[in-house]
Amino acid sequence: MSEHFGTLSDGTPVHRWTLERAGVRVRILSYGGIVQSVQVPDRQGRAEDVVLGFPDLEGYVAHPEPYLGALIGRYANRIAGGRFPLDGRTYALARNNGPNSLHGGERGFDRRVWDVAPVEHGIRLTRVSPHGEEGFPGRLEVSATYRLDAAGALSISYEAVTDAPTVVNLTNHTYWNLSGSGNAGGHLLRLAAGRYTPVDADLVPTGVADVEATRFDFRAERKVGAGYDHNLVLDKGVTGAPEQVAELYDPASGRVLTLSTTEPGLQLYTGEHLGEPFAPGDGIALETQHFPDSPNRPEFPSTVLRPGEEYRSESVYGFSVRRED
Repeated sequence: MSEHFGTLSDGTPVHRWTLERAGVRVRILSYGGIVQSVQVPDRQGRAEDVVLGFPDLEGYVAHPEPYLGALIGRYANRIAGGRFPLDGRTYALARNNGPNSLHGGERGFDRRVWDVAPVEHGIRLTRVSPHGEEGFPGRLEVSATYRLDAAGALSISYEAVTDAPTVVNLTNHTYWNLSGSGNAGGHLLRLAAGRYTPVDADLVPTGVADVEATRFDFRAERKVGAGYDHNLVLDKGVTGAPEQVAELYDPASGRVLTLSTTEPGLQLYTGEHLGEPFAPGDGIALETQHFPDSPNRPEFPSTVLRPGEEYRSESVYGFSVRRED
């Protein structure tokens, strides 16, 4: 089901699509592929919106930097210095995060209007990113398919092909608050990640380290707290099919979010810089991804995509409740 959601200043219309199945209702915008709302029941059967979003298009246009619910590309997270080498050439990107390129540049995939078509139990978003967009090489044909399965789990499947060597790293930037309001720092998190990537002052990775005896150790369930904007190295690595890597639990409502992915990393961000009308910690982002700055770090899993290859990535967000703490 689709409806008109607003019109951009250049006259481009934006639509909102609603998916509903097994008691879960998800609303997605053609602008930025944004997951605007996800309504799921608590342990008492009361449905509430468990993601951060704006009620109108104007909110997203006026406040783009939190990337609320957005589809991120061409490259999720940071590329140091806004530059990377590929096949003997160095490519200069838009620098929109201090010295770095972040989430695709000044006008990444989150600020584009996508073509949308219905598919079974979902929708498929498509667009063509032209050669040179935000400095990235190659003409990239991209699709993102959002579906609800029979149990109400939301899957997002990404595909891309290119006509020239390039780098690709796509994710979704939804902020979760399973209580439906208030601060999410009291949520409990478990992650299958025994390592993480420490960062410098510009939040660019400096290598890989063990989580043992650090605040990045979520191998046993514990409170999330605050102060995170870091990539966790998932134990499973890159996989052909999604495997469960995370579980987020809100004791107050009983809601549980499980996260499965094909990706080797997960950015844990606790929203310290969300900006008005939100407060720090109002939402928790769990961004499945390849590692930040991989194009400049050959020891990290590669994000290079070449002609004749197909980029594929999938993440699945499942919803349930715990009846008792």
